[in-house]
Order: sequence, then structure tokens, then C-alpha cells
Amino acid sequence: MAIALTTLLEEAERFLGAARIADYCPNGLQVEGRPQVRRIVSGVTASQALLDAAVEADADVVLVHHGYFWKGENPCVVGMKQRRLKTLLNNDISLLAYHLPLDVHPQVGNNVQLAAQLDITVEGPLDPENMKVVGLIGSLDEPMTARDFARRVQEVLGREPLLIEGSQMIRRVGWCTGGGQGYIDQAIAAGVDLYLTGEASEQTVHSARENDVSFIAAGHHATERYGVQALGDYLAKRFALEHLFIDCPNPV
Repeated sequence: MAIALTTLLEEAERFLGAARIADYCPNGLQVEGRPQVRRIVSGVTASQALLDAAVEADADVVLVHHGYFWKGENPCVVGMKQRRLKTLLNNDISLLAYHLPLDVHPQVGNNVQLAAQLDITVEGPLDPENMKVVGLIGSLDEPMTARDFARRVQEVLGREPLLIEGSQMIRRVGWCTGGGQGYIDQAIAAGVDLYLTGEASEQTVHSARENDVSFIAAGHHATERYGVQALGDYLAKRFALEHLFIDCPNPV
């Protein structure tokens, strides 16, 4: 079955509420391809590897979390950007990208989806006083050591995380997928035993150690694989389309 690209886009916009969220890039249709859609390929980032795989899979739409046209980037269509856009345009493939709307969504968002993968019960926002902080806070069914939780993360995500181990058993967890290491202070203020994100900065380690809070950096890419899959599944089911998630591994 095929549907109009405009219909797919309208439903994605409605479902995610993307127009209400200020962001660092345009959300939604970033590159327009053929007018009819029957197959969606999703991935974390619209890299050349993903685009080449989408061409091989005969995709009509590439759906990603990390798209193009970020604030402050060079707007010139040269080099890597030219090659990527040329691949999409030459093959008449549309690019749909959702950044913050796909982090915060209560059903298919990266943060709630990661919680489901790691068996964390979501309790609410990491910082209720500042909704620009997109992280969440939750709890484990049973307390465990930081090392045991890190092993769970490794088993689920398929990569060894960076662990800074505190002295407390892990009961309350704060997390923000991707590059959310800057929210560790909000997590500490919220009284978590462990804060998890994708990346680490030099100062993140000191904050964790000096506040005796465990910290895990599990990979920007690895922590953000699940939201775009869930959104692709939702759209495919809604319109009886084909959906294929393609993981292009990234060590960061």
C-alpha cells in the first residue's frame, strides 16, 4: 500500500506536536522526494552510510533523529553535505528528521523508549521547573549496584559503557539520551543514585565523584536508537507501510 507523502508528514507532525517545540534544526520534511510512500527506512543519523543503505532497500522516505541544517552550520552545499543531498535527490528519496520532538514524546520518545529497554519505571521529568531539560527520572523495581546496572546497560545496548561508580545502591535513576551530560546537576538536585546519558564531558566526572552519584555514559548513538524505531513502527502500522530500521554503528 502507498500513501501520499503529505499525509505521512501531517500525521507525524500531529503525533509528535513538532510545531510547538523550539529546536536547533528544522523538524519534519528536510528534503522532498517522490510524492507517494510505501517503504520507510529509519536510522539515528542521516549519514552517507544510512542513505546508501536506504537506496539499496528501495526506500521512499528516510526517517531520522539527526538530520541536517543545524543552527550555526555552514549553509553551503559542498563536500559531505553535497554528496548526501545528491544521494537523496538523485534517488527521489524524502528525508524526515525529528530532533527534540523525538526526545520528549511520551510514547515514542528516545527517553521513554530507553527506559522501557532498561526496565526503568518513569516517574516524571528530571527538572519539573525547567521543561527545556528533556531528561526523565524514574526508579528500578529492585535496587542494584552500579556495576550490575552498567552490565544491564551493556547487555541491552551492545556496548561497554563508561561507569563512574558511587557508593550508593541504585534505586532512583535520572537519564537523558544523547548529549545530555550537562543535566547531571539537575539529576543530583533531584536526588538520583545514578545519572545516565550518552556522552561525558571532563567536568561530568568530577560532578559525579564529588557528589557521590554514579554516572554512566552509554553512547550518544546507542541511547538514541529506539525512538526513531518506535516512530517508524507507529507510522508503518498507521498507514500499512513497510518499515525497516537500519543501524549504522557509531562508537560514540
